[in-house]
Parts: sequence; structure tokens; C-alpha cells
Amino acid sequence: MFRALVGGSRPTAAHHALLALVTAPTATATATPPIRTSRRRALGAGGAALSTSAPWHHKQMPPRPQPPAEEEIEEFFLKGSGPGGQKINKTSSAVQLRHKPTGLVVKSQATRSREQNRKIARELLATKLDVMQNGALSRAAIVGDVKKKRADSAAKKARRKYRKLEAAKQEKRDAVAPDADGDSNEQQQQQQSASPTQSPTAP
Repeated sequence: MFRALVGGSRPTAAHHALLALVTAPTATATATPPIRTSRRRALGAGGAALSTSAPWHHKQMPPRPQPPAEEEIEEFFLKGSGPGGQKINKTSSAVQLRHKPTGLVVKSQATRSREQNRKIARELLATKLDVMQNGALSRAAIVGDVKKKRADSAAKKARRKYRKLEAAKQEKRDAVAPDADGDSNEQQQQQQSASPTQSPTAP
């Protein structure tokens, strides 16, 4: 190959350099920068972080109780009472339900709409039946227990924060007290040195 490039003459150092340039692999003009990977949390729609594990502090809630069948219910429409104007006092918008098998009675006049009150009354009846049948395992009991625990936890945090604030205030008072005692002692010494000494009188 040397002789083919230089026309049959003996290759020299210049020929070797030329051969190196010819046979060297072509380098790209710009080197591809290394791919940088960053540890980012996968975000879902709206930028919310996705998680495959369920939150440990969320207690599993039982499903909402469903109202009983309509054939088990006696429904009455009554006139409302209390504040609310003539729409409440002169129209039969209040709804009263009686559960035939158990005798449970609920009443709703939460709104001025009879249809809304019918829906609310059935939800109340379903909740009462759930409590009667399941007791502490009912949805209302579990929700009440969760709310109580949250309130107790918030109160405990508030008491802990109050104790920390009181401790910090006490530390400040303790730090100021020695300085005040030192200043009072120094003032007493200055007053004693400034007052003239009385010589004892001769008998």
C-alpha cells in the first residue's frame, strides 16, 4: 500500500504521516454530549405525583349505606316549622319516613325543596339502619372515630407547641435574671462608695 501511494519509492516519514491521515477514521465535527439523567418523580395529570402505594394514614372506609327498598318505607309530607318564611311554614315540603320492619322514623326539612328533602331523608334512614345493624363497624361510627383521632392529634400538637413556647420564654427570663441581679449589686456598691463615711464620735 505504501508503494501504491508514493509511486513505488521507499516510504519516508512524510509518507507515513500522509498514510496515517488517509487511513484514520473520520471524527465527527461535534461530539455527542453524554445523556444526563435526573431523578425526577413521575408526575400525572395536573402535576400530581403518582404513587403505587396507598397512604398509610388513610383508613379504609366502608361503602356508604344504601336506602332500603321503597316497599319497606312509609312516606309522609308535612308542613315545616321554624325559620324559613312562608315557603317552609305553608307548604308540605318536610319529609318523614318510617321504616316498616324496624319502626325507625326520620324527618328532613333541610331545604325548601321537597325532592331534596326526600333524598336527604332516605340518606338519614340508611345511616340509622347501618348504625343499628353494624354498630361500631358502621360507616358513621368509623368516620366519627377518625374525626376524633384527628382532633386529639391536633390538640396534642397544640399542647406540645405551647409547652415549647413556654420553655423558650422561661429560658429567656432565666437568662435576663442574672444580669438584673448583677446590675442591682453594682448600683448598691456605687451608692455605698459615693456616700461619705461617718467617723465615730468621741465619748
